[in-house]
Amino acid sequence: MPFTPPAVDDIVASLAERFGEIKPAVYRGQTRIELRPADAPDALRLLKQLGFDLLVDITCVDYLDYKGAKHRYGLVYLLANTATNQRLTVRAYLDDPDPSIRSVVPLWEGANWLEREVWDLFGIRFEGHPDLRRLVMPEEFTAHPLRKDYPLQGRGERHNFPVLTRNDG
Repeated sequence: MPFTPPAVDDIVASLAERFGEIKPAVYRGQTRIELRPADAPDALRLLKQLGFDLLVDITCVDYLDYKGAKHRYGLVYLLANTATNQRLTVRAYLDDPDPSIRSVVPLWEGANWLEREVWDLFGIRFEGHPDLRRLVMPEEFTAHPLRKDYPLQGRGERHNFPVLTRNDG
């Protein structure tokens, strides 16, 4: 008898049973769930065990001054089951002054650079990350440029960046 993967609805129900309210929503056939930041890494571990073996992306949304937003940041994990082509979006909301969550690098090694990118551009700290340092911006850069409170023209810090040429290697 061939293996029949559990439906996304069944997976969501088992997550709700284990982690409490997860606020599922479906839009155009795609399911997304909200988790408390403290539950997200454990829920992601369970989702991997349930077949969501591919971490497609980690990204972030800054909801500063967005009408109706209750939290500042929406951290988004996009998952896929490569055997069944099921997709799932997992979101955890974080707030200032210390937006942080446990790293999922132990689950997916590919999360390493994805978490570094979110740290660099949004300032979300991933606790337990093996090498959380700048990925896009120079190490001397002190801000996180995709935050909505960062000025469009910057803060005049570009003149302090080292100029690299092809001859520098």
